[in-house]
Amino acid sequence: MIVVDVNFLIHFFFPSDFSPITEKVFLKDPVWISPLLWRSEFRNVLLGFVRKNIIDYSKAIEGIEKAEIKMQGAEHPVSSSQVMDLGRSSNCSAYDCEYVALAKTKELILLTWDARILRAFPEFSRNPEKYLENTEVIFDR
Repeated sequence: MIVVDVNFLIHFFFPSDFSPITEKVFLKDPVWISPLLWRSEFRNVLLGFVRKNIIDYSKAIEGIEKAEIKMQGAEHPVSSSQVMDLGRSSNCSAYDCEYVALAKTKELILLTWDARILRAFPEFSRNPEKYLENTEVIFDR
């Protein structure tokens, strides 16, 4: 099980240069979780794609529906105070800290390409390419 951020999900559901990496991660570990926030962020990215004519509206809706099916039962609330503490100790947004908070709480790895998160929280986050190269266990259970 891994925590994935919205950009990871976008690249999984919409073809890009990063899609092959997300597909390999899926083959390695298909159980993904995210904070509830992922839905709003996903919609926002797709709305931007529609407005810029990158995808049409019907493709956006289709992508949202597929993502919601994949993430059904995998959405988790996070502690507001933990998000605020993580944000206060870093230069990351509260949005980003929601993903980090979930990874920290569940003792999982957050997969992200976000350089700011990777720098601020190396103990909880991994670049997806590095994750595929390395199978180290972060937490002893």
